[in-house]
Amino acid sequence: MKTLCQEESIKVPKGIKISVKSKTVEVTGKHGTLKRNFKHLPIELWLANGGKEVKARMYFAKSKQLSMLRSVCSHIANLFEGVEKKFEYRLRLVYAHFPINANIVNGGKTVEIRNFIGEKIVRTVHMLPGVTCEKSATTKDELVVSGTDIELTGRSSALIHQSCLVKDKDIRKFLDGIYVSSHGVKEE
Repeated sequence: MKTLCQEESIKVPKGIKISVKSKTVEVTGKHGTLKRNFKHLPIELWLANGGKEVKARMYFAKSKQLSMLRSVCSHIANLFEGVEKKFEYRLRLVYAHFPINANIVNGGKTVEIRNFIGEKIVRTVHMLPGVTCEKSATTKDELVVSGTDIELTGRSSALIHQSCLVKDKDIRKFLDGIYVSSHGVKEE
């Protein structure tokens, strides 16, 4: 069963500039500018009622294909939240015996991880562009990864997590590593 025409809309928050040109959305707020390209989707994207609303429309689509309308609106909402408040991922250093030592160098752009299960190797993780990492001021053994782009921020924290995986051991017993404990919009 195909739907003739389906529409989704999302309100533009106050204090945010947005431009939509040939399925490329550019959002500017107090934390900078983010760009996102939706050219691969068979949808219409445009600004409605004087730039206060973004609308996405699709013709002759099955229900599985209609789901991309909501996805596009969610992606644009994430752009709004990113330039307005920033996203942050909190990672905890977990160890049983050998304390993991994480150093942040290069002004928050690089993380060096030492003494992971007593290994001598230094693991170096570079943050993706526009993402910074710092040690938590309140909690011991916690890293805070923050940035405006939700995808780059999430990927950077995943890189840190994947750099400390236990190989050739029973992972139910060897639980050492760096795990994401919470993520979301930064509280001011």
